[in-house]
Amino acid sequence: MAHVLILSLVFPPDSVSTAQIMGELAIDLRARGHTVSVVTTTPHYNRDAAAEAAQPLTPTWLGLVYRSRLGDLPVWHTVMPRKTASIPRRLVAWALFHVLSLIVGVAALRKVDVIVAPSPPLSIGLVAWLLGRWHRAPFVYNVQEIYPDIAINLGAIRNPTLIRILFAVERFVYRRAARVTLIAERMRERLRAKGVPDQQLAVIPNFVDVELLSVVAAPNGFSREFALDGRFVVSYAGNIGPAQGLESLLDAATLLADLPEVVIALIGDGSLASAFAERIRRDRLENVRLIPYQPFARVPEIYGASDLSVVAQAVATGADAVPSKLYRIMACGRAVLAVTDPRSDVAALVTDTGCGYVVPHGQPVAIADAVRQALAHRSTLSAMGERGRSRVLAEFECRVVTARYDALLRDVIAEHRR
Repeated sequence: MAHVLILSLVFPPDSVSTAQIMGELAIDLRARGHTVSVVTTTPHYNRDAAAEAAQPLTPTWLGLVYRSRLGDLPVWHTVMPRKTASIPRRLVAWALFHVLSLIVGVAALRKVDVIVAPSPPLSIGLVAWLLGRWHRAPFVYNVQEIYPDIAINLGAIRNPTLIRILFAVERFVYRRAARVTLIAERMRERLRAKGVPDQQLAVIPNFVDVELLSVVAAPNGFSREFALDGRFVVSYAGNIGPAQGLESLLDAATLLADLPEVVIALIGDGSLASAFAERIRRDRLENVRLIPYQPFARVPEIYGASDLSVVAQAVATGADAVPSKLYRIMACGRAVLAVTDPRSDVAALVTDTGCGYVVPHGQPVAIADAVRQALAHRSTLSAMGERGRSRVLAEFECRVVTARYDALLRDVIAEHRR
């Protein structure tokens, strides 16, 4: 069996979705007989006290690197400040991670056979390439979001010189990767257009562990804590930032004020959370609840308290990512309200499965109309949820998808050794 190195910006006990995915992938690869090592950062994105207590970090290397174990997997965590909205500070933090992870990968690991590096950040591909050169091992570049495209489309990066550099880095990483894995078909089309050879691309979707997502129907602890019992709950759980385009959901709330049973619950944190709180206060949006970030363990309660669960993508991100929350919602058997480009992978999955509603981003009237329709036909929502869960069990369940990663890694190693 192979020694697999997972090089990831986030990993448990951080509880952001990519960390959960990489943690479950690592555990399943180990169960399939591989030796798995992980180089990542200290928790900095979604801190979860219970998860950190279950997976304690021990400082080493003068506090620049910490050690932990996920089950029997060794994990090295390079020190990382808490996530900030400042792009320059993020770049400095990523640079520190790259330098320290390169040192750890050279000094602490032996006989690595293949490296898996999920992006973002884009630059993690450079470190994977360098470590691959040191260990004489190929690397698989896992594209969770297409960068730098998203950052440019959202206006986060405007400097022409920096944009040229980032596109050059992107081309370099794609050329050097043994495989580039993508989480959706439209993303493959985007990379084909960038000149990446088709034989280098593999679409492997993200996944969920359905055993962790047995929905807890309302009334439950979450619904009682936030006074949601007896209401028609439209929930969004996740990052509250520019990539989600949630402003139109607040606009829709104004149009739904005549329906006292409807409440929109925004659950999470992010760069726009304070601005949203101010707008909710200023516009007296009494049908909107802004609820702080909740640990992953509460996900079954959150969706159990929800009648309609939102997956939102700004126009700039619809072709470049598939939020993992979509699979979680489907796994919990809840109807989806997808606010996205109708041509996106998210829209295609929801429509093909028949598990919810799709409305274009930036159209609050359409969002409000979808909520009214769902409320009027409430009895149909459970069937939508059942169809979504069945689709997840067939195609997006953890062990189904990690088997595809296992096969791909074995192929990459075999090709490298020829």
